[in-house]
Amino acid sequence: MVANRVTTNSGQIVENPPLARLLFDDKRLAAVWLVVRVLVGWEWLQAGWHKVTDPGWVQTGEALKGFWTRIAAIPETGSPVIKYDWYRSFIQGMLDSGSYTWFAKVIAFGETAIGIGLILGAFVGVAAFFGAVMNWNFIMAGSTSSNPILFVGAIFLVLSWKIAGYYGLDRYLLRYLGTPWQHEAKVQTTKLSASIVPESAGD
Repeated sequence: MVANRVTTNSGQIVENPPLARLLFDDKRLAAVWLVVRVLVGWEWLQAGWHKVTDPGWVQTGEALKGFWTRIAAIPETGSPVIKYDWYRSFIQGMLDSGSYTWFAKVIAFGETAIGIGLILGAFVGVAAFFGAVMNWNFIMAGSTSSNPILFVGAIFLVLSWKIAGYYGLDRYLLRYLGTPWQHEAKVQTTKLSASIVPESAGD
């Protein structure tokens, strides 16, 4: 693999440390990220499919309304579910505007799409990013469960986007988009041409 590097304004090249290149750039670890993404994707697919087949989520949105109502409430005694006032105000605003009728569909189909994308290895970095965003929101809403673990898994999949889907559709999708393996192929072609040219010149 071509090493990750950033060129500064002064022309200096800053490369990722060897451990980062091994974990996130080396195709030899693609099998490891395959396991991670399938496990994370399966959790999302299960959660999403449960909502997609529930009329309370995809038809009326009442399931999400009930969830928002519960977490936005401020109890007379004890601590509220949502710890941050600004986030509680955001949820209450969504609740008052009736946004649950359409946002419930976004969540249901979004979770399902994330699960499918991760399992198939299609645009893993994008799917994992949106998964992390949803995990973060669930955590902010006071729903811990497996969300912290899935959040960490999603962050690592975002970092390893170049190889996490190598054993999946990204092996072809990313090459079609020109990143990252098309660049590698060009480098290899250039090296091959350079080794052939001297032989041709001597004929």
